[in-house]
Amino acid sequence: MELTKAQERVDQWIQEHGVRYFNELTNMAQLTEEVGEVARIIARRYGEQSEKESDKHKDLGEELADVLFVVLCLANQTGVDLQQAFDAKLQAKTQRDHQRHHNNPKLK
Repeated sequence: MELTKAQERVDQWIQEHGVRYFNELTNMAQLTEEVGEVARIIARRYGEQSEKESDKHKDLGEELADVLFVVLCLANQTGVDLQQAFDAKLQAKTQRDHQRHHNNPKLK
């Protein structure tokens, strides 16, 4: 799915099921919370921390989707076209990083 469509779907969901978007500061706090949940899963499941029994049922995909949902909300309410921004970022990273990563001995 294109990011433009994802932004449209989130906006439609907000209109149909939400009262309104939370304000930008609230959504930023929510984003931080959701990223923290992703970090907790990664640290315990793939890192060196032991995973608590209560965390073993947590779904990484669901938590990543929560992050994406809030990012899409923030983009919508601040007028950011994420498709355009993502395409531009990918092009910039490609130009900047292609040789750098190929020449990095740590990645071989």
